[in-house]
Amino acid sequence: MGGVSQEQHTGFKRGELGEQEKRLRERMGRVKHKIAVISGKGGVGKTMVTVNLAVAFAKKSAPGKVGILDADIHGPCVPRMLGMKGDILRISPIGAFPATGPLGIKVVSIDFLLPSQETPVIWRGPLKMSAIRQFLSDITWGELDLLLIDLPPGTGDEALSVMQLLPEMDGVVIVTIPSEVSQDVVKKAVMFARELNIPVIGVVENMSGLICPNCGTRIDVFKKGGGEAMSRELGVDFLGEIPLDPRICEASDEGMPFIMVQEGSPAAKSFAEIAEKIWGFLSEKGSVETEKHPEHVRNMDKNGLRREADDKEVNA
Repeated sequence: MGGVSQEQHTGFKRGELGEQEKRLRERMGRVKHKIAVISGKGGVGKTMVTVNLAVAFAKKSAPGKVGILDADIHGPCVPRMLGMKGDILRISPIGAFPATGPLGIKVVSIDFLLPSQETPVIWRGPLKMSAIRQFLSDITWGELDLLLIDLPPGTGDEALSVMQLLPEMDGVVIVTIPSEVSQDVVKKAVMFARELNIPVIGVVENMSGLICPNCGTRIDVFKKGGGEAMSRELGVDFLGEIPLDPRICEASDEGMPFIMVQEGSPAAKSFAEIAEKIWGFLSEKGSVETEKHPEHVRNMDKNGLRREADDKEVNA
């Protein structure tokens, strides 16, 4: 790097890096399973998949056993989709703690550290890697069954940082849409994971046909079957299709994960099947807790979630 040291790039001295590395190993050692959700391109609904996967797992797990690291430094959307806009990381004498979302999901995002929603993060690669390293090592995550990592599009700094910092990653879930343009780019994400020896758990095809909420008719807006065909071509599992539904966008904008408030919709049912396949993959790798939340929490209705969001607005 033209004589520039690692210390100059990261802002840490070697001794500090060693201590941080030790903390990272200790804290991530308390997380049973780690999954990154990636895509080769933007606009495929990767964060929506991450958030709803977290909710699906949180419904099946003991409270406080699921976490999300929002590793999209420039465009963090996880807090918005979970109704957590305006939340902050909790600080105590023993360290920093994640914010807590629906069903006890633990969330860390750069969004919680910005002075306003409009503040851009104008950082180069080394600063982004430093931030991700700190999120993994300096946040007290506690004992988790699963940490989901929402990565930005592509195979750049953030994705490479996470894979290098967590070489024991259980695997990646890759999100695409049916169009051939998307598939061509998303294939790069599959090859990226393979280059780094990270298992590919499978492919999720989002926006897989538009389901009319009134009559149930399906319209293949972005063609059909592309994700499954790509999975066969690359020799990876196809986890399932999530159809387009206008209510998904509405729920995401309102901070209410759609699998909680639209449990009977085709999209929610499809997502539940995808989550079960991933749960099966993890169960084969090691035990996961299955203590369920109380019935009234697992089936929290739309009005209850909206009241919770309104209370946050009032108290902000």
